Amino acid sequence: MSTDMIITLTILVIAAGLFMSGKIRSDLVAICALILLVLFDILKPAEALSGFANSVVIMMVGLFIVGGGIFHTGLAKKVSGQLLKMSGKSETKLLITVMLATSFIGAFVSNTGTVAVMLPIVVSLAMSADVNPGKLLMPLAFASSLGGTLTLIGTPPNMVIRETLSNAGVAELSFFSFSPIGIVCLVIGTVLIVLLSKYVLPSNNKSGAGKKEKSRTLKELAAQYSLSQNLYRVQVTEHSPILSKQLQELQMTDRYCISLSEIRRKTSHKNPFFKTISQEVAGPKTVIEADDILYVNGTFENVERFAQENQLEIMDHQAIERVADQSTEHFASAEIGIAEVLFPPSSRHINQLIKQTGFRERFNINILGIQRKGEYVLHQLKDEKIRFGDALLVQGAWSNIARLSQEQEDVVVVGQPLEAAASVPINHKAPLAGAIMILMVVLMILDIFPAVISVLIAAVLMVATGCLRSMEEAYKTINWESIVLIGGMIPMSIAIENTGAAELLSTNLVNSLGSMGPLVLLAGIYFATSTLTLFISNTACAVLFAPIALSAALQMGVSPIPYLFAVSLAASICFAVPFSTPPNALVMTAGKYTFMDFIKVGLPVQILLGVAMVALLPVFFPF
Repeated sequence: MSTDMIITLTILVIAAGLFMSGKIRSDLVAICALILLVLFDILKPAEALSGFANSVVIMMVGLFIVGGGIFHTGLAKKVSGQLLKMSGKSETKLLITVMLATSFIGAFVSNTGTVAVMLPIVVSLAMSADVNPGKLLMPLAFASSLGGTLTLIGTPPNMVIRETLSNAGVAELSFFSFSPIGIVCLVIGTVLIVLLSKYVLPSNNKSGAGKKEKSRTLKELAAQYSLSQNLYRVQVTEHSPILSKQLQELQMTDRYCISLSEIRRKTSHKNPFFKTISQEVAGPKTVIEADDILYVNGTFENVERFAQENQLEIMDHQAIERVADQSTEHFASAEIGIAEVLFPPSSRHINQLIKQTGFRERFNINILGIQRKGEYVLHQLKDEKIRFGDALLVQGAWSNIARLSQEQEDVVVVGQPLEAAASVPINHKAPLAGAIMILMVVLMILDIFPAVISVLIAAVLMVATGCLRSMEEAYKTINWESIVLIGGMIPMSIAIENTGAAELLSTNLVNSLGSMGPLVLLAGIYFATSTLTLFISNTACAVLFAPIALSAALQMGVSPIPYLFAVSLAASICFAVPFSTPPNALVMTAGKYTFMDFIKVGLPVQILLGVAMVALLPVFFPF
């Protein structure tokens, strides 16, 4: 062994030890390993930095953005809702449903792309089912790799062995030649992963946020103030006497004891991918137009009297109530929201009447309710006097609520308005996000462009079409720890190959096992490939072992097909470490996993599945 080889393997062992300890961040360990390889002159600076220009790393960046668009438009929640209906809230059924759905997609799309599409959906599914996302995300990553064993295009090693067999004139593999053994691999793998995930992965920290979150969600605020029980929709008809009048002329509070919180009116957009209804906070000078939908707060009797006297049409209140129980869309959107306001003891608003605060005049903000000593005041608010300890529920444009929060001497706005605005799904963009995701998948299946370009096209479209509000929001969706981890570890595989460590291992293996019979050699090739793929990319591993497996089989006078399939399967099924494949790295931070979590679940699955494949390959492809 050369000095460079010894140094490289030593750095690898130390890095693996630090990964397992979990005391130092994984991305920092990867960067330190990278620096050491340069300092010992094993890698040139350009080689050391090549990982960050690697197409896999760039594709991961794009996929995080695509996943962010799917999440922020509410598409993830809608799809997860359908999956939840199929599986119920049983953790085992959820696991199986997620794995089968992911495997099906993984058969036609790269495992990295599959995980990026499914990750926001699965996180939303876990939250809806009150299950720790960590119970589902590692199986998600593993299922994407298992799905890759089903078809020719499922994973690069499949195409590598097809090329090797074709060039040698041994066999021509078709699109579904991999399916029989792939289906068996998927079934066995799913059973093993479900069993180990259920009993090994942690069940705590269900929400992943919980303890840090101090302010209530928008949905909780709406429910606490019983907004849906006091909210009515009234539509303006063409013959109504209030047409073209300003709100201040109607004197709704004085005459009917009701208040108007917002107005929704049709826009000129005919494209279904754009909003066809505009939402705006009702201000004193807002002018009423035909077909406007007025959102009115008050008792039903008063709202009914207001509608009858002004030739207005009351819409179905019960329908609103059902929807409001499920979402905040009647009280908050990307532009308009609700927030709770408190008053410090020194506030000048203490003992002021609501109508004297100037909230509506100065900030264009409506007051929807008052919480006072555990009770809620929702009607006749303008003549209520603010007392110390009161909390007001206000509604307005997020920017105006943020402006109000700057009045820190007089008011305290609970939470961060602009952050809350960013958390509100852009629901009307969900079909567009779905179309972009489908476009990306189709481009990757048809292989019209390189996979990384297809992903970047989808990422740019997510921002350009407004599925993500800005580039800043797009950057926030990227998990930089995963990106740095993969970018830093790719040069390690280059070092292992350049120093000859990989070739030394593979050659010695074949020389030592070749005399022990075809089954022993098959096991040796499988587990050597499985071991090496922990440290270098599965494509590079398949390229390295495919000709060695072919040569060894031909020398023994047996069919090389089972040996080449062993290379492909072993290179694809890599679960034991988080940095071995992009899917593992993608879910590591989102699932709050440690290095040892992958060892506890992934290593047994990888070994047991390997034993099963070695036993079954000769059945499907006889020697």
